[in-house]
Amino acid sequence: MRNIKLTISYDGADFHGWQAQPGLATIQGTLHDAARKITQENIVIHGASRTDTGVHALGQVAHFKTQSPLSALEIQRGLNALLPPAIRIVAAEEMGPEFHSRWIAQGKTYQYRIYRGQVLPPFDYRRALHYPWDLDEASMAAAARQFEGEHDFTSFAASSGSEDDDRDRNMIRLLYSSQIVREPARNEIAYVVRGQSFLRYMVRKIVGTLIEVGKGRLAPDDIPRIFELRDRSRSGPTVPPEGLYLVGLEYPDPTDSLASTASRRSAGR
Repeated sequence: MRNIKLTISYDGADFHGWQAQPGLATIQGTLHDAARKITQENIVIHGASRTDTGVHALGQVAHFKTQSPLSALEIQRGLNALLPPAIRIVAAEEMGPEFHSRWIAQGKTYQYRIYRGQVLPPFDYRRALHYPWDLDEASMAAAARQFEGEHDFTSFAASSGSEDDDRDRNMIRLLYSSQIVREPARNEIAYVVRGQSFLRYMVRKIVGTLIEVGKGRLAPDDIPRIFELRDRSRSGPTVPPEGLYLVGLEYPDPTDSLASTASRRSAGR
């Protein structure tokens, strides 16, 4: 059985998120249909991140097992011939049996775009949050850095809908970097965050909080206190999905695994 890794870019505006749902257009469901036509097998595609309705991706990663003799390049070309233009397979490669797009991912990077001009270009409609009013971007940048490190993100995540489940969930997350990036050529700012893993709506809730800082309703020094309160009503609102992009994922270097295996075999001689 062969293991095929896909790197996928998509415009999520017209899809009900990643995860397949009966009767709804989803990224995973659309990929399933195309891959099954190509392989003539009842394959299952596993994704690294379950992006929500309206969220986009530049480098989503998925994988599936197949007995098809088609090469990875032929699979990539076949999928792109069948998929709608809003979904593109930017790379396909055969991996070892141990590769799993979700369970071995070591990090993810997200970006949230905020367009600052007075008139939103039509090409950015449903692809960026339009906020033309005054914002203290320096304070937002200072506040963004407060999210770096390991924290309890209860105040910055959506409820599961069950108090018992919320109580049992692990809300600790590690962020490697968190920053506001100015894009003067595009008249926008972007929140770029890289972390080990994320809770649902976590990035959108952080961005809503940073906008509250930009408005002067919160200060950068308020962020540690909001962490401590573990109360999502104290953070900013959840911003709309259209500005959010899954930029890419990080995985262990397969050469490291091969070197480690070779070293163990050598030591055992």
